Amino acid sequence: MRRFAFLLSMAACAVVSAQTAPTASKSTKTSAAPAHHAATHTASAAEFPLAYKLPAGERRIPGVQKKVAVLSYQDIKVGTGTEGEAGKMWHVKYKGWRAADGEVFDNWEDHKRPVMGADGKPEMGPDNKPKMGDPEPLVLPQGVGRMIPGFEYAVAGMRVGGRRRLFIPWEMAYGVRSIPDRPEHPGIPAKSDLVFDVELVEVTDMPAPEPMPQRPMPPAGVHPPSGAPAAAPHPNPPVEGKPVQPDAAKPEAKPETPPAPGQPAQPAQPSTPPQPK
Repeated sequence: MRRFAFLLSMAACAVVSAQTAPTASKSTKTSAAPAHHAATHTASAAEFPLAYKLPAGERRIPGVQKKVAVLSYQDIKVGTGTEGEAGKMWHVKYKGWRAADGEVFDNWEDHKRPVMGADGKPEMGPDNKPKMGDPEPLVLPQGVGRMIPGFEYAVAGMRVGGRRRLFIPWEMAYGVRSIPDRPEHPGIPAKSDLVFDVELVEVTDMPAPEPMPQRPMPPAGVHPPSGAPAAAPHPNPPVEGKPVQPDAAKPEAKPETPPAPGQPAQPAQPSTPPQPK
């Protein structure tokens, strides 16, 4: 009897080992996944489901929170300089491509500025075209909606000298809009996931706003002084298509009869002097 019980216990151990063996191999396979997949999964697990507080009178909804879009990034190189902040001017080098086919649609190296001469005009080359200088980093105000939402959120926390790869879903890029092709730059179809490589070169302050131009003061006498009574409205306002009616409250002034030709004009009668008492 004891031997039979011992055999049953050994069989149970074998069954348990057989059931746990696939799990171990699966765990080994998961650990062999690329580093960026593991990092993205870890970040998602730490931030989701979203923890939130409830106001008075509200209750928690049973069920599972579902994501609409997943924004992620990889730090290629962690910078050691100043941390970029919202409300600052960021100087960045970047390259953007479509995630579906790897087609580059924009690159900071393609944006060169003409070389300006001492007279403030572009210098012309032998081909009668303006000379182009070295490319300069893009300068953008961070956190004010200048870039697509996924770009602004994914670069948060970068430091000067750092490089980061952004994975932006189409919901946080251009959405259902499509960007047409440009000369030497392919467009972006609707619902395109995008990838950016970004390097933060410098962070500077926002430029001071330009002062509003002051209006010149009107000359004295043009506008009535404060508190002066407004002019009374015309009793017979003009009607479109009809002549202006004269004011009935005032008698119409009769024009003076001019003197006949060859006759002197009648002199004005002097006023009667007061009689002495």
